Amino acid sequence: MNTDIRDKFLNFFKSKGHQIYESMPLVPDDASLLFTNAGMVQFKDIFTGKIPTPTTQRATSAQLCIRAGGKHNDLENVGYTARHHTLFEMLGNFSFGDYFKKDAIAYAWEFVTKELGFSKDVLYVTVHQDDDEAFNLWSEHIDIDRIKKMGDKDNFWQMGDTGPCGPCSEIFVDQGEEFFHSQEDYFGGDGDRFLEIWNLVFMQYERSADGKLHPLPKPSIDTGMGLERVQALLEGKRSNFDSSIFMPLIQEVCKITNQAYSYESGASFRVIADHARAVAFLLAQGVNFDKEGRGYVLRRILRRAVRHGYLLGLNQPFLYHIVEKVCDQMGGHYHYLTQKKQAISQQCKNEETRFFETIESGMEMFKKELESLPKNTPFSGEVAFKLYDTYGFPLDLTQDMLRDKKIAIDMEKFESCMQEQKKRAKASWKGSGDEIKNGDFIELLNRFGSNQFNGYEYSNFSSKVLALLDENYKEVKELNNSGYILFETTPLYPESGGAIGDRGELYRGEKKIADVLDTKKYFGLNISQIHALDTIKVNEILDIVVSSLRDEISKHHSATHLLHASLRKILGSHVSQAGSLVEATRLRFDFSHPKALSTEELEIIQEEVNRLILKGIETKTELLPIQEAKSKGAMALFGEKYGDIVRVISFDEDSCEFCGGIHIKNTANIGSFYITKESGVSSGVRRIEAVCGRAGYEWGKNALKTLENARGVLKNQDIDAGILKLKEQIKELKEKISKSSSVVDLKPIEQIKGVNIIIEKIQSGNIKEIIDIAKNNNDKIAILLLQEEYGKISLACGVKNAPLKAGEWIKGVANIMQGQGGGRDDFATAAGKDIDKIKEALKFAQDFAREKIEERD
Repeated sequence: MNTDIRDKFLNFFKSKGHQIYESMPLVPDDASLLFTNAGMVQFKDIFTGKIPTPTTQRATSAQLCIRAGGKHNDLENVGYTARHHTLFEMLGNFSFGDYFKKDAIAYAWEFVTKELGFSKDVLYVTVHQDDDEAFNLWSEHIDIDRIKKMGDKDNFWQMGDTGPCGPCSEIFVDQGEEFFHSQEDYFGGDGDRFLEIWNLVFMQYERSADGKLHPLPKPSIDTGMGLERVQALLEGKRSNFDSSIFMPLIQEVCKITNQAYSYESGASFRVIADHARAVAFLLAQGVNFDKEGRGYVLRRILRRAVRHGYLLGLNQPFLYHIVEKVCDQMGGHYHYLTQKKQAISQQCKNEETRFFETIESGMEMFKKELESLPKNTPFSGEVAFKLYDTYGFPLDLTQDMLRDKKIAIDMEKFESCMQEQKKRAKASWKGSGDEIKNGDFIELLNRFGSNQFNGYEYSNFSSKVLALLDENYKEVKELNNSGYILFETTPLYPESGGAIGDRGELYRGEKKIADVLDTKKYFGLNISQIHALDTIKVNEILDIVVSSLRDEISKHHSATHLLHASLRKILGSHVSQAGSLVEATRLRFDFSHPKALSTEELEIIQEEVNRLILKGIETKTELLPIQEAKSKGAMALFGEKYGDIVRVISFDEDSCEFCGGIHIKNTANIGSFYITKESGVSSGVRRIEAVCGRAGYEWGKNALKTLENARGVLKNQDIDAGILKLKEQIKELKEKISKSSSVVDLKPIEQIKGVNIIIEKIQSGNIKEIIDIAKNNNDKIAILLLQEEYGKISLACGVKNAPLKAGEWIKGVANIMQGQGGGRDDFATAAGKDIDKIKEALKFAQDFAREKIEERD
């Protein structure tokens, strides 16, 4: 049924002239956010004016959101309230300077009453206390006694201390006094009787630094309605968790635990069901378990779910079963869940297995702290945080374990530790870098629109300079140092799909006037970073020459396609790209796979890629409608934005992918392909590094040179035979050393007060090992051994149950031979220089030991 609500919402607003936008990735291209936490995030730069308004000024979306870290963090409430979730879907409609309050209110009322079928008798709305316009517009649809005026706290929205803001209007559903009759169940109270389902934000002001509000020239609309809340209300459920969205997952937990679920005592069931959804989507969208940042939050979510399973008696991996259920349940709309089901299930299971190994350690720490806790003393906030941070024990669980004992946690210390952790986590967030968005790109887009790329056909081209930017992305009329250049048409390929941007040179006639250092795309503009060698001016025509490095980059780019196809063929269809880097001298390819690849697997994969290269496949490039491309089996990268027409690159039936990059014309152009390294990136993600083309030739040449050098060292043309011979020699030497150590006659030179004193000069053997053996074989012993080899003197001594300090003993002995040393009381080492003093040093060693032992009563 939730599919019906989502589709009904999107199609309703489509009929009102809105363009449907797919849910943007949960990891936003925004340095200020940990996760996408609202429907308006993908339109933020439009609202703030940093990028131009799209042609269609009306938009609608069903946006996946996560609130489990950063400023918006609902994690600790999940399972204990009826409405909090880590992952939820936000339905929204947006107007970018098109319609405003009148239409927004009319659309909302029509959808809620006619499409969803809510009775007018259960609906209430709120408006800002000063927004008479909204009040009057609502009065055309609903009785005025059902319109409530509220203050800034409830009904005024702003993005930050400055910037776009405005009053808002919320729609509420009365769930009935018969079910909700606490002191807080009045309108505006904290009870659940009056439940807000839709918030309409009227973005009509700009707040300046002095706090004043200035009317926006084009007021906009931003709305948000929680799908999970609407689903529960339409099904007559008083908790989101009782709806058809969550109950199938809760029933799966019941099946695994063989326990019945009740709302009163079922917090753990709800936590597991909720968290499984977040784990499934984050893994499917390429977030991996990690020690910091988003991967750290994902790990916390999983561990919280697993810890609740542990409370239900589960002591082995189980969450991956619920994750699989999520994929089945939601894969109809979010197809990538179905495609990646096997991979994310395995990643989840592997992480669970690791965590179960730590749970017992966490319980041990908890019990140990509890046993040592003085009476009437709060439980250590530092230990509570360590249980939370290291062992994955959520705070509420530690509090639950302490509740029966009536012990509180030192929350001040816990919060202090938490703030430090948040600072570390925030430092690792990866976003686009908002400083770029402060450049003059919107002016360029409004003036010129997107510039044309013709690099598929040309590597040299003459073009007009449309604009020049300084190092801060601000427009300048001329440039004579470092900055950026925008051409009307450019053959320079911008960094995309893992491939680095083109480099090159700019000429004015025969004169070289600039080096192109990099090329990137900013908000649809293909812009190159340059270092000018002469003054460049706007509107002049320059000759663009793309660097020959492009040929080598294209070879490595095509090789990643062949590698991807080979991995899926050999390892399985669960393999999906998790990242890549394509340069002129190497490639790096990250992919989903649960374990390290064996040497044999790597050999087979390398052989398969080279087979496709030697096959000499012509590269096929097609422009296809996106649905036709998908039906053809073309693979798309998650998170990439594709238009209605997509570019598809194929190599026979072996490889077919969406790709806007530059490729070779025939796989034979790649040359040879060598895997240079395989490693792990994070849990469930592996990395292959490889070379081809010229870099492949150089790698092969160096490998042959290394082999030739090895032959010289081994003095054997057959390297395998030479290495085998070396191994045998090493084995013989080890046996000889071991034998020499065991035959040393370690007889005491004297025994004083039960302490065996051994002082000897030995010819061979490992003196440290010999001392260890002697200490193991004697109850009381003082042993010092000296060894002379190649003019160097080595000493070591050991003491066990004797009134003698090894470090002091060996210093005195080494000093006689003009050496030095030291160590612990039970073991020490030293070196000497004067070989002629060895006999004197050994005598000193015996006298020193005798004196120390005899002086003790």
